[in-house]
Amino acid sequence: MTKNKFTWRDLSLNDFKVYLFSLFKAFIPKKKITNLNDLENFIQTKSAWVSQVTLYSYLKTRMGTRYVLHFDNDEFMKSVNQAKWNIYAIALQDLNFFVFSYLKVNFNFQETNKAKEIFFNILDDETSNNMPLEIIEDAKKNYEERLKNVNWDNYYNDLPFNPSALSLYKWAPIAEELKTLDRKIVLNSVILKWDVIKKEFKDRIQF
Repeated sequence: MTKNKFTWRDLSLNDFKVYLFSLFKAFIPKKKITNLNDLENFIQTKSAWVSQVTLYSYLKTRMGTRYVLHFDNDEFMKSVNQAKWNIYAIALQDLNFFVFSYLKVNFNFQETNKAKEIFFNILDDETSNNMPLEIIEDAKKNYEERLKNVNWDNYYNDLPFNPSALSLYKWAPIAEELKTLDRKIVLNSVILKWDVIKKEFKDRIQF
């Protein structure tokens, strides 16, 4: 049986389109978010963008000119793929909680029960993109635990994206001694990306 080799070419097709084309999308007028379908799309696409851009940028910065060479290493690619999906799962949770908290406080949107429905819909759809089922199930369980303690009245204003920043630090396939040196830079890089998304959301939301 022939074993398919996972290389950087696979990433360029399936993942880097988010990473590379984001620059072009910046010049395209963005439509308003006016309903739950728009909201679900926003949560999915922006979570994917933040998680992929921050992970690949960190790897590229740490590895320098050797960056592309590592994509021929099967074990490394497994680690990258695992990191990508785990970071994305937490990013989805953070943005999901943020937008529904913001809508409740600023738009008097009371249907916070829709948050879980949208989160589960996104994860179920990701099976078509080969998101590992184990990570999907773990993400659903983690979401349920966080949901028990979320305060919709202040989540959006209380360090809402710290968990996804910490997930990049946790999952990035970089030696622990190097990550320790990078901790502050890594965490800040994620928060800065989320600041861009927060501004875009506030500009586009029209519930």
